[in-house]
Amino acid sequence: MTSLHRSSSAPMKNGLPPQELLDDLCSRFVLNVPKEDLESFERILFLVEQAHWFYEDNSVEQNPSLKSLSLREFTSLMFSSCAALRPYIAHIDDIYKDFTSYKVRVPVSGAIILDESYELCLLVKGWKAGSCWGFPRGKKNKDEEDHTCAIREVLEETGFDISKLLKIDAYVEVTIGQQRVRHYIIAGVKDDTVFAPQTKKEISEISWHRLEELPAGNDVISRGTNGLKLYMVAPFLASLKAWISASQSPMSQKSDTPSKGTCVWKAKSSSVGGTNTIENQSTKPASENHLSDLGPGKSFRSFRFDSASILQAMEAAFPA
Repeated sequence: MTSLHRSSSAPMKNGLPPQELLDDLCSRFVLNVPKEDLESFERILFLVEQAHWFYEDNSVEQNPSLKSLSLREFTSLMFSSCAALRPYIAHIDDIYKDFTSYKVRVPVSGAIILDESYELCLLVKGWKAGSCWGFPRGKKNKDEEDHTCAIREVLEETGFDISKLLKIDAYVEVTIGQQRVRHYIIAGVKDDTVFAPQTKKEISEISWHRLEELPAGNDVISRGTNGLKLYMVAPFLASLKAWISASQSPMSQKSDTPSKGTCVWKAKSSSVGGTNTIENQSTKPASENHLSDLGPGKSFRSFRFDSASILQAMEAAFPA
C-alpha cells in the first residue's frame, strides 16, 4: 500500500492534516491508553479507528480544507507520522489485512425494538449513499458484556435508552460467517417515542417498518417486499416471529402505520463532509408525545401555541 508521506513542518498540502493534528490524535487515542491495549496490532488499529472517527466527525467538519480519508488512508498516515508506529510502516499492508479479517470475527450486539402492537420494528439506515437498513447494533468492546454493548450501541445510534426494558434472556442470536450477532428484543415501545442518534455521520435515517414487509431467510443482504435494502435483518426474523407468537398479548393493539414505514428521524444532509442537522418526525401530534421519552429540558420540542384559543379569548375580552 502506498503511504501518505508528508513533512512534519510543512503546511497542509492536498488537504492532508498537519503534523500537529496527527500528533494530537496519536497522543489522545494511541499513546495514552492502558498498556494491554497496545499488546496487539488488532487492538492498536481499533484505537486508530477511533482516531479516524474523531478526525472525520470533528476535524474535517470544523476545517473544510481538510481531506476526508478512508480508514486505510488514515491508518497509513498515522503509521508514517506517529513515532511509536513508524517502525512498522513497512508491514502496514499485512497489519491492515489482519485487522480487517479480525474485525469480522468480533461479536456484535444490538436490539430489535418492537412497538406496542409487535407489528413494527425500528430500523436505522447508514450514513453513506447506498447504505442498507438494519437493526441498531455494534461491535463489543474488550471484556464488554453482550447486553451492555447493546445498550451502548442502541443509545448511540437512536438516542433511546433500552436499559430498563432489556431482559437478559430475551434475545435472538445467529452466527454469520465467523461473527456472532446477538439482538435483544425490546418490546412495547411507543411509536411516538422520539429518536435521534448521538453520533455524527453514522446514521442518516430512523424509521418504523412492518415486520410483514421484511423477508426471513439466510441472506445477509436482502430486499423487503417494499424494495427496502436490508443488512443483517433476514437471518433474525424467523426466530423473532417465533418469539412474538409465544410472547404477544392477545390484547395488543393493531398498528395503523403504512406498509412503507414511518420515518421518525432523518438527517437533512447525509453527504460526506455535510452538516449533520437533524429532523425529528414524530408519528403522532405533538400534544400526544410522551414527555418522559424526551428527557429533562427537551419537552419544549413539542410545544405549540393554540392560536385558535388565544384569538377566541382576545375577542371575548375586547368585543368589537
